[in-house]
Amino acid sequence: MRHTLPIAPQFYVTAPQPCPYLDGRMERKLFTALQGENADKLNNSLSSQGFRRSQNVLYRPSCADCASCLSARIDVSKFKPTKSQRRTVKRNSALKRRATSPWATEDQYDLFRRYLDSRHADGGMADMDVFEFAAMIEETPIRSRVIEYTDAGDLIGVCLTDVLGDGVSMVYSFYTPDRPQDGLGNHIILDHIEIAREAGLPYVYLGYWVPGSQKMGYKAKFSGLEVFMGGTWHPVRDPEAFAAQTAPLGNPPIAEQVANISLPAMTPKRV
Repeated sequence: MRHTLPIAPQFYVTAPQPCPYLDGRMERKLFTALQGENADKLNNSLSSQGFRRSQNVLYRPSCADCASCLSARIDVSKFKPTKSQRRTVKRNSALKRRATSPWATEDQYDLFRRYLDSRHADGGMADMDVFEFAAMIEETPIRSRVIEYTDAGDLIGVCLTDVLGDGVSMVYSFYTPDRPQDGLGNHIILDHIEIAREAGLPYVYLGYWVPGSQKMGYKAKFSGLEVFMGGTWHPVRDPEAFAAQTAPLGNPPIAEQVANISLPAMTPKRV
């Protein structure tokens, strides 16, 4: 006799650890597993509520006394390139874009290592080996693509991209450090805006924007930017109006945060 069991995701909280973006602050994350036949539904729903994917985990900042990390996305219909961004597109007009299945290659890993060694040598991914890199690329239970950028056949940029119901999510991107004048990081974002437009998808999800963090400042330069605050998305009309927020009494307790998460209808598991 077959039975069905309701499947409801379980949420957990990481232990506090030093914040990688703001000195002197501690971070913790609320997270849940992403797996099974409901993975796409759950990813779509939680992505629209400020969560991000890392392999088979969805997470969102849930710091006890800080509310600075803001999930950010670009409204494609409201994006207007600046003169500088138009120049970036022109400088990189010879690049070829290729979308592939999420499989890691030696060329990708070599580029990844050069990127980390140049840009993030002291970051949390600095010691990632080829097997961990392959897991980052390949362990995905949802519809993901690797977007490669080549110049005369040479791989110069890569972005691991998730395809959501309402947009594309840039999970992680890296590029050659040998062409700083070309603005390759910005170009990859600009090209993803075009990818979303071509696919008829309204948003490009960028991850988290942290006002006051120099590492994250580039995201505020894209018009049409929205951030997730207080359970809804808000347009960023003036980035200078946002500041790194402490909230020692303002952040709701974890149980209340979880209770306010909207979950999709889940297909019961058969046993």
